[in-house]
Amino acid sequence: MDDDYDTPWKEVITQHFPDFMAFYFPDAHAAIDWSRPHDFLDQELAALSRDAVYGKRLLDKLVRVFLRGGVEQWVLVHLEIQAQHDAGFAERVFTYHYRVFDRYRRPVASLALLADDSPRWRPSLFAYDLLGCEMSLVFPIVKLQDYANRLAQLLEHANPFALVTAAHLLTQKTRQQMHRRRQLKWRLTKLLYQRNWDRQRIIDLFRVIDWMMHLPPALDARLRNGVLQLERRRTMPYITSIERIGMEMGRQEGRAEGRAEILLEVLAARFGGLANTVQARVAVGSAEQLSAWARRAASATTLDEVFGD
Repeated sequence: MDDDYDTPWKEVITQHFPDFMAFYFPDAHAAIDWSRPHDFLDQELAALSRDAVYGKRLLDKLVRVFLRGGVEQWVLVHLEIQAQHDAGFAERVFTYHYRVFDRYRRPVASLALLADDSPRWRPSLFAYDLLGCEMSLVFPIVKLQDYANRLAQLLEHANPFALVTAAHLLTQKTRQQMHRRRQLKWRLTKLLYQRNWDRQRIIDLFRVIDWMMHLPPALDARLRNGVLQLERRRTMPYITSIERIGMEMGRQEGRAEGRAEILLEVLAARFGGLANTVQARVAVGSAEQLSAWARRAASATTLDEVFGD
């Protein structure tokens, strides 16, 4: 299975956009009034790009923010997270830039986060001139590969996108080293519990790490068991909550036996040893029943609450 970068980046940027800007684009972050709401304009961006055909891209986000200052004003921040070397990338940024301006008649800031593994590819300019007419767009870029030699600092940094960056780089580094990847993923998972973050942020960050650093089933089961033991010791049932159950069940591609096994592990972690009658009931449960029991298991205090009608 290929490593999946698309899903986690989309989710974590949407959920933690101010942290994203603070880590990768601190000057822009300082200019934005974060006491005002920011809005993702995904439908507007889709309409602007509907007739454009480009190569594969990882993620585009269009966000409306308010700037600091006495007079109310706003800009559209056009984010490009490019995972592959693309000769037409700068032109595409330029095309979206002028389309956004043409549609909204507002100042546009195009920012690019380059997530590919080529250290030398750094497109930050699109320009041409003809018959004395000059056109150009210079846009700031951040290259994830620039953090490759700073992994120790990333693991200590307070911003959650430091861990996201580390997970991305370590995923690239361990494409053919699944045992090493499991060790590194376990290290990042333990770091989550050492942060003074709220429950939802820990869950969100684990989702990113889990999706990026995909493991074969046997190694994934080994890591999952470690997480269960860790949560028992810390009495912090975060990752084994409904979000974790849902992720694991989704990866079973509808196999009821796989879902039942995961649910039994979670129930054992929450409530201790399970009676044979409980194990038998889960084993014969339908997909719908397993999903319902999993949802209840996230907040139930007793097994009766999990299985009650």
